[in-house]
Amino acid sequence: MSDKAFGFKIVVVGDAAVGKTSLIKRYTTNTFEKDYISTLGMQFSRYEETLSGIMVELFLWDLAGQESFATLRDRFYKGSSGAIVVFSLAPEEIETYRNIIKWLSHVKDACGNIPIILFGNKADLVDQNAISTSPDYETSDVHVQKFAQDHNISEYFRTSALTGQGVKEGFQTLVKKLYHRATF
Repeated sequence: MSDKAFGFKIVVVGDAAVGKTSLIKRYTTNTFEKDYISTLGMQFSRYEETLSGIMVELFLWDLAGQESFATLRDRFYKGSSGAIVVFSLAPEEIETYRNIIKWLSHVKDACGNIPIILFGNKADLVDQNAISTSPDYETSDVHVQKFAQDHNISEYFRTSALTGQGVKEGFQTLVKKLYHRATF
């Protein structure tokens, strides 16, 4: 039997079409939908995770990445305990990586110093060896981990909403950080 002792609001942000909704679905239902449907404004999901016998209630806020929704985002950030910033690892979507700084700025301005995890999504669409070992590739693990360290991001995960790679581990890492922060 577990006690429900904690609830955390987590915002999931990033450019349009990087896979935010798909990552949340993979984590909460272990499914993937191939048809892309753009998020309009915001979507909300509730999920429960058990940590050390304690039921943790998660409120996952999936914020639309389109610029037309920028004015709405500030009120959705309010009260967030943690954030996941998502970019695409697909080479043709490199701009989504370059825009991380914008998303970090929005989250930090609205939420202050909350734990932030970085997801490089769509790992299934790239040559794993090339991306992780090439020192010249902008989204190589070395470059992204240095970026994360330089910008006070807790962790970086290479994810695939399609295959599930890194998704559960990434979400659970953030949940553990939030739980630890709330209990100490």
